[in-house]
Amino acid sequence: MSGIVLSSSVRQNLLSLQSTADLLATTQSRLSTGKKVNSALDNPTNFFTAQSLDNRASDINNLLDGIANGVQVLQAANTGITSLQKLLDSAKSIANQALQTTVGYSTKSNVSTTIAGATASDLRGTTTYTSTTALSNVLFSGASGGATVATGTTTLGGVTAALTGSAAVAGDGTTAFTGALKLAGTAGATTIASGAAPTDGETLTVDGHTITFKAADVPTGANIPSGSGTVGNVLTDGNGNSTVYLGATAATGSAQDLLNAIDIASGAQTVSIASGTATLSGGGTANSIAAGKVTLNTGTGADLSISGRADLLKALGLTGAAGSGQVTVTQARSTTSTTLGTLIQDGSTLNVDGKTITFSNAATPTTVATGSTQVGNLVTDGNGNSTVYLQAGNVNDVLNAIDLATGVQTVKTAGASGALQTTAGAKNSSIVAGALNLSTGANADLSITGTKNALSALGLTGSTGTGTAFTASRSAASGGISGKTLTFTSFNGGTAVNVTFGDGTGGTVKTLDQLNTQLQANNLSATIDANGLLTISATNDYASSTIGSVIAGGTIGGTITTSLTWTNATTPTVDAVAQATRSNLVAQYNNIMSQIDTTSVDSSFNGVNLLNGDQLKLVFDETGKSSLNITGVTFNSKGLGLAGLVQGVDFIDNSATNRVLAKLNAASSTLRSEASTLGSNLSVVQVRQDFNKNLINVLQTGSSNLTLADTNEEAANSQALSTRQSIAVSALSLANQSQQSVLQLLR
Repeated sequence: MSGIVLSSSVRQNLLSLQSTADLLATTQSRLSTGKKVNSALDNPTNFFTAQSLDNRASDINNLLDGIANGVQVLQAANTGITSLQKLLDSAKSIANQALQTTVGYSTKSNVSTTIAGATASDLRGTTTYTSTTALSNVLFSGASGGATVATGTTTLGGVTAALTGSAAVAGDGTTAFTGALKLAGTAGATTIASGAAPTDGETLTVDGHTITFKAADVPTGANIPSGSGTVGNVLTDGNGNSTVYLGATAATGSAQDLLNAIDIASGAQTVSIASGTATLSGGGTANSIAAGKVTLNTGTGADLSISGRADLLKALGLTGAAGSGQVTVTQARSTTSTTLGTLIQDGSTLNVDGKTITFSNAATPTTVATGSTQVGNLVTDGNGNSTVYLQAGNVNDVLNAIDLATGVQTVKTAGASGALQTTAGAKNSSIVAGALNLSTGANADLSITGTKNALSALGLTGSTGTGTAFTASRSAASGGISGKTLTFTSFNGGTAVNVTFGDGTGGTVKTLDQLNTQLQANNLSATIDANGLLTISATNDYASSTIGSVIAGGTIGGTITTSLTWTNATTPTVDAVAQATRSNLVAQYNNIMSQIDTTSVDSSFNGVNLLNGDQLKLVFDETGKSSLNITGVTFNSKGLGLAGLVQGVDFIDNSATNRVLAKLNAASSTLRSEASTLGSNLSVVQVRQDFNKNLINVLQTGSSNLTLADTNEEAANSQALSTRQSIAVSALSLANQSQQSVLQLLR
């Protein structure tokens, strides 16, 4: 071919056609492969860069399989934990059944003692008391100077004092006043002053007693009321109240009758009644009239107090007041060395331990009602209530009355000439150096209140100085546990007990509920029966423990152990039926433990078990620098802190059961914690898995950007090159036409 000679134009067209063919071949190659760089010759830089990106993407893609397997390993472990948690819940249910079954012992360990008289509301029991004494303020007699102390014979009443009125005259205005003056009728020499005569139904009040005037004749015979009696024109009821009869048709009642009635009311004269006749006798000084002057005498048992119409009292010369209004005239008794310096008022009372002592302005009776007793100058009703008669009564009578109320003394012989006797172990009250030395008695603490001036007159002023109360406590003797202490050392880890028995205040214990509140924190409880048997037992939680043992503790002590006899601590008595039930629950529990062991072993994937101690390493990049190491755990029964139970040891009481429950709860917490850890790791792995997928896409996209051809551009190039090739062929044809002309000549 070298011998062939082409013209320059043909040769030029041929070269152009060859170039176009090469470009068209390149374009067709790009269109067929979709790449503009198919080899290092096309673009070395892009080719090798794209190849590097593709290789990395391939390497990372190969790691995705391992990551996917890691996800499954984690999910397998999580599935195992879920199953283990359900098994633990079943084990808890079994333990709770054990708590709800009958306690495994028919009798729990206990200690007991009997407290006489103890009840659930008051554990202190029957405390025996002995009488003690308490002193009053010093009593002084009425001797001059006021410094002489009283004695047992010092009288309670005073000395008669006289009230002498001014000179009075009869109704004629000139005749001297005499006892013979009539209280009714026309004013004159034989009647009292005009306008002073009492009217029918009018009254005078004398020392709390009533004198009534009646315009009638004094009753006689059967008309005299039972228990009453007459003296002159006076009818008296024997209790100090009288009626002065003025006369029906003629004036009969006289001034002397009025004076007699006043004597009866004031106690200046004593009255005795027999067969309707009242007889006055000297207890004091009788009222009298001399030189027209009326002299009224107080009794010894009360100060004199007369209230009535002013005109009537003026006619007697007792007041200067006039008119129909009421006035009061008084005269106090006198005191001497034989009387108290402060005289007790009539009607005053002492309330001693609920019994009443009444002070009465009257003479000591000679007869008493059935069931009553008269001793000295007091009368007692046999129930501790007494009346002390002021007209003759003395300090010793008051002491006897108080002793009768407190039970220090009792009636030995009843009746008008009775006798008292001292209660065994008691001491009669007395007066020492002028102070009342009062025995409290053993029946109750001494409590004395009073009315009028009884408390103050007898020196029984209260501690507040109000004179309203006097108290003293008995001495408490052995027999009760008030003030005693009870101690227990810590029993099975409980809080040691140290209680003092008392009234329930200030931290002391009185009731069974209060005692149980103290014992509860030390795993003990108390009961008491109708006979006062106090039993302190272990609670159900520690029914298998023995009180006071070396292992459990709970040694009893305190002062109560010296005053009461306690039994030795008993050992618990096994309940065979209940323990058989609990043993069956132990077997069920152990079966659950076996299932936990097998479940933990089965929680594997592709040979990796994170619940059986295996480790999982996941690589996230092609260099191996980015990775995650997950350390497995051993979650069989032992790994969870659990173990099979022993029959006869575990579940035997609530405490043993609670210990198992505590371990189960701890295991549940461990499972939940590990589930949280696995969830966190799984989240990390899934994030890296998604990250690697996205990174592969980024690498492959980058590689494609470097090598892929633009098909639109290459298609356009192909069309252009085809057109160019056609034109080149036509040009070559034109270039060869001159040679074709020569060929024609040769033909």
